Amino acid sequence: MDKQGVERTEFVEKRDLHGYDDSEGYLAEVNTHEAQTQPIKTTKDGHVVLIPQPSDSPQDTLNWSKVKKHVVLLVVSFAALLPDYGSATGAVTLIPQAAEWNMSPDTVNHSQVGNVFMLGAGGVFVVALSAWAGRLPVLFYFLVLATATAAWCAAATTFESFMAARILNGFFSTVAQGGGLMFIFDMFFFHERARKINIWAAFIILSPYMGPMLTAFIITTQKWPIAFWVYFVMGTRLQQILGISQYRSRHLRNSFGQACSRPFRVIIKPTVFLSNVYYTLTFAWVVGINTTLSIFLTPLYKFGPLQIGYFYFTPVVAALIGEVAGHWFHDWIAKSYIHSHNGHFEPEVRLRAIWLSTPFMVAGLIGLGFSLENGYHYMVTAVFWGLYVFGIMITTVALNAYNLDSYPEASGEVAAWLNFARTLGGFIVSYFQVTWADAVGAKASFGTQAAIVFVATGLIVTLQFIGKRLRMKSGALHFPTS
Repeated sequence: MDKQGVERTEFVEKRDLHGYDDSEGYLAEVNTHEAQTQPIKTTKDGHVVLIPQPSDSPQDTLNWSKVKKHVVLLVVSFAALLPDYGSATGAVTLIPQAAEWNMSPDTVNHSQVGNVFMLGAGGVFVVALSAWAGRLPVLFYFLVLATATAAWCAAATTFESFMAARILNGFFSTVAQGGGLMFIFDMFFFHERARKINIWAAFIILSPYMGPMLTAFIITTQKWPIAFWVYFVMGTRLQQILGISQYRSRHLRNSFGQACSRPFRVIIKPTVFLSNVYYTLTFAWVVGINTTLSIFLTPLYKFGPLQIGYFYFTPVVAALIGEVAGHWFHDWIAKSYIHSHNGHFEPEVRLRAIWLSTPFMVAGLIGLGFSLENGYHYMVTAVFWGLYVFGIMITTVALNAYNLDSYPEASGEVAAWLNFARTLGGFIVSYFQVTWADAVGAKASFGTQAAIVFVATGLIVTLQFIGKRLRMKSGALHFPTS
């Protein structure tokens, strides 16, 4: 073996079981000669290194058939759609609920923000419990409780009962959002993950728009509880698919103390913390707009539930366009870097996608402000909303892929914290979105939001320049299990 081959072999051997080395990043590509002369498993064409290297066991999740992997991915992705679907259902029902309970829509909206907050907080508990008890049991039992609380939401006859049900439903239903990356990490290789994250993230981004869209159509002919009964039926169907997993052997799991400490050991990593701050500042407006938009649209355009339902086709289409575009765009960024850097890849490369998404988010927010204050045609308003949703779809995949690549052994924890970051921002904004716009005008409030998104991009620039140094200085996590 020549000198270059020896160096490459040593390079591979010093990497951890995830194929990652702090100082050198990933070795993602080798030439044909190296693939034939070294004990490295690659794709069928012999060029792309399989990261992590799979075992020879057919039980290894990395060796599962493509069909089996994608069935599991779709089940987990559908489970990830339900939390925001159910949460955003309340964004449309709050007007008939306010009339029924003799309350203001803004007061009824408190149940919405409580639910949104728990969507994020619940995910942190999910990954800790999963590390201790196993992933599938936690997924199953959380969905059982999510189903029960969904039925409670539909059956509630008072605001107090409804609010309690919504808060608990948010906590339990978020299981596949907070822990979704764990399943992607288990089943797919490094070179496949961005595309699979793109699919999973598309379900999450679509969900808060699918809920209001379908709910708006439902309440035009039915009472508001029917919308929540529909949500209840979607959970129950998922349980029939999952079943109960066998209890895992003790030596394969973390102790309870180790499991509880994992999320906190992850969030104190500088790159994870900065990513979460950025995501909070950019995604907050997604939730804020979505939970209050019907309050804006009803007086401005004289929209009823049916018209609001049609209006929600905009973000659905925008998110789908973002999913399709991202399917190739994120891979193109990675492959271009790998080809020009001798097969090496650094996680920070993922963040380059945000340079594309930021102009869409900023333009979308500014345009929304002008449209709502000046009363532009609703189609113009829809276009600007779509621009922002398209941008946030690209951003979401880039951030999840970056954090997973940086800390592959903490796949669940990084997903849970990013999920918490997006819901935390929305939870806060929902309390003052409408009153803020009423006080200073939509142009000023949405313009400020756009400015925050633009300034927050400075955190991404910081990570691109010094992210690698921050990761090396803070050290690896060294979890007992991944």
